[in-house]
Amino acid sequence: MLIRYGFNIEIDVGQETTILTALDIVKERRADIVEERSFTATSVASIQQYTDGFGNTCRRIDGLPGTVSMSLEGVVHNDGLPDPIVQDAEQMPVSSLPVDTLPFLLASRYCETELLNSTAWCHFGGIKGGWARVQAICDFVHDRLVFSYPNARSTRTALEAFNERTGVCRDFTHLAVTLCRCMNIPARYCNGYLGDIGVPSDPSPMDFNAWFEAYVGGRWYTFDARHNVPRIGRILVARGRDAMDIPMLHTFGPHALRTFKVITEEVTGSAYDLAAE
Repeated sequence: MLIRYGFNIEIDVGQETTILTALDIVKERRADIVEERSFTATSVASIQQYTDGFGNTCRRIDGLPGTVSMSLEGVVHNDGLPDPIVQDAEQMPVSSLPVDTLPFLLASRYCETELLNSTAWCHFGGIKGGWARVQAICDFVHDRLVFSYPNARSTRTALEAFNERTGVCRDFTHLAVTLCRCMNIPARYCNGYLGDIGVPSDPSPMDFNAWFEAYVGGRWYTFDARHNVPRIGRILVARGRDAMDIPMLHTFGPHALRTFKVITEEVTGSAYDLAAE
């Protein structure tokens, strides 16, 4: 299948402001792009593209006073398959893990493993099997938290989500990532596009989504504590230890959000010529 993706973001800044973005599809999916209208920005002095420490494509933008507008749109090929389920994927002992997975066992800004360690072992210590343990964590988080946009808060940590029992997709993800790490399973935070493909349409405006990857069975697998069912059509944008590592937009100075529009939908037929729109 083909999936259209993109965004239009506008922010107001009162002075020259540097902006960092992580808004491009990950490098391993670039070969699947059928067509893309390149990233554009207005009211900017310069744009520099770079790769961050986690391998994500990022930009440093020098915004001018006024309204800074950023947009991108494209079409990507997707295999149309749901997230894989590999129930026999085993947990590896820490002594055998690849060294590049070890940072994803440690506490991070929003994932306080030291504060949830005993809770994790109490709930999941008796579960055998790596996949079964991660899925049990997803089930627990999915049942414990109530999804609520009005209760969104950018500073909420995994422990606060656990105690408050509410949040948005990033909170579900932070709590699941933290509990996995407590159980010695490497887990990394992901964000990207996820449209309503193969599921009932959500009347809410489209948004970027957060999910996570856990290292079991000798590789990284996708898990999603918020939806807690295999989904079709994920388009990964960035990975990190938590949301602090990969904010889609970070400004070095105050700003006001004017427009935030996300596109992620299946293309029907062959009408994907972006240049014709």
